[in-house]
Amino acid sequence: MDWQAARVSLLLAVCTAAVLLPLGVWLARWLAITPWRGRPVVEALLTLPLLLPPTVIGFYLLITLGQGSPVGGWLAAHLQLRLVFSFEGLLLSSVLVNLPFMVQPLQRAFAAIPGSLREAAWVCGLSNWRAFWKIELPLAWPGVLAGVALTMAHTLGEFGVVLMVGGSIGGETKTLSIAIYDRVQAFDMAAAHIMALALVACSLLALVFVFAADKANPLQER
Repeated sequence: MDWQAARVSLLLAVCTAAVLLPLGVWLARWLAITPWRGRPVVEALLTLPLLLPPTVIGFYLLITLGQGSPVGGWLAAHLQLRLVFSFEGLLLSSVLVNLPFMVQPLQRAFAAIPGSLREAAWVCGLSNWRAFWKIELPLAWPGVLAGVALTMAHTLGEFGVVLMVGGSIGGETKTLSIAIYDRVQAFDMAAAHIMALALVACSLLALVFVFAADKANPLQER
């Protein structure tokens, strides 16, 4: 087991989930209740990372964030921030790629809340903010758990975007998926097998959490 790569992977997964959770909650709730006709376009853009090859996403992020690009050059010149082949760039890429894994379970959870509950809360004098915190968010907790679990599991196993944007810098951007690839290239199948099993176990555990949360959903039809 490459414990240094495991530490980077776990840190990336935790940071990605922490960044995406508030953003995902806000976006998912808006998508669940908005009557805006352009909502399918937003949903399509959010789903796009699930369909595109990770190397395609990584390629365009590499072009956009590299120091030869206007964005990357400005960040390097004014903020001394280098996003290519750094943990910060890896985190930004991971946030973009994992957005649908956080938003979609949350959107389904908020959409399952009857509009009559929101109206009843308003009639009782609760503001939109208090109704969200006291009624909607507690009812949507299965979606929160599912979003966090899926985001972290997918981040742990992401390969294409990680390799394109982060490379394989030990202790900074080298994750478990990259370490597995390196071990296979070196014909060290035993080490690759151990790390691969660890990722399989993490993914299986995440799915157990997702299905258990869905089973415990108070709004689910029995």
